[in-house]
Amino acid sequence: MLRLYRKPNKGLIGVDISSTSVKILELSVKNGRYWVESYGLSPLVDGSVVEKNILNTEAVAEALERAINIANPQSLNAAFAIPTSMVIHKIIEMDKDMNDDEREVQIRMEAEQYIPFPLDEVSLDFEVLPDKLSDADRVNVLLVATRTENIDSRVEVIGVSGLTPKVADVESYALERSFEVFGDTLPIGVNLVGILDIGHTMTTLSVMQNGKIIYTREQVFGGKQLTQDIQNRYGLSFDEAGRAKKDQTLPDDYDSEVLLPFLEAVVQQAARSLQFFFSSSQFSELDHILLAGGNANIPGLSKLMQQKLGYRVTIANPFVQMGFSPQIDLKKLENDAPSLLVACGLAMRSFD
Repeated sequence: MLRLYRKPNKGLIGVDISSTSVKILELSVKNGRYWVESYGLSPLVDGSVVEKNILNTEAVAEALERAINIANPQSLNAAFAIPTSMVIHKIIEMDKDMNDDEREVQIRMEAEQYIPFPLDEVSLDFEVLPDKLSDADRVNVLLVATRTENIDSRVEVIGVSGLTPKVADVESYALERSFEVFGDTLPIGVNLVGILDIGHTMTTLSVMQNGKIIYTREQVFGGKQLTQDIQNRYGLSFDEAGRAKKDQTLPDDYDSEVLLPFLEAVVQQAARSLQFFFSSSQFSELDHILLAGGNANIPGLSKLMQQKLGYRVTIANPFVQMGFSPQIDLKKLENDAPSLLVACGLAMRSFD
């Protein structure tokens, strides 16, 4: 049985592969405090990763090599994440006195009822949960499974880049882990938090209750839409529009004619995702919204969302209570922080 996220090694760097970039992050612990030792972010050629599937292994490996050169990490052992949408999670009840080998045999025997794929195409892992059940002789066991090809494509990229893949995790678990290190900086009494990750082509709402994800919804909408809007408005190529957006070299009417309608569309998408959550749960409001992803820092977005939705909205920064090694560019890290939540959670696997 291939282990999906068990038995971490010390000295892991987190490797997060998204649709637009590759991010790596290395942490240490000094005097009971996390420190950012190194990090690197390298953009991807458009189309290298589409809907979380790696389509161009060579391009992704080259981007990862660039990120490694930028970061110059001490370790070459990597923890990476499988997208949550590619993973099956099941909680099953089992006898408390079984050992891991016995659990594995039983899971294999009963796998067909949990996993809709042939078992020889699947990598899976399990973990006994600390839940107290009414029957003291039984325990809840978390079963996590994904198609082996989802792991293999990432293992190949990481291996080609010169790193050694050691741990496969799940994006949602990495997100929960990174939230642990900065969740206590939110106002007292905040228990239900929406993390809105606005990526290049996908916007994901994850709702966390007491630090655990209880709901996830993805929508096909992201920063690519803004680039296309710029392209259409000013007659530029897609690449020219992207550069103009990044370099802030757009005409005076950009804010009112292009940016504001896009921000309003983001808020509309967020409101729609929240309505789906409220209609499928016992909740009717959130305590807080955190903006994450590569588009979280767009000027005016957090303020507009707070006005329109009526919730406190802040930009996620998992490093707010950490120390930093001298080579870290603090201004750049602060700008990149909202897109480094998963990488941070993966790097924290060193300290499990």
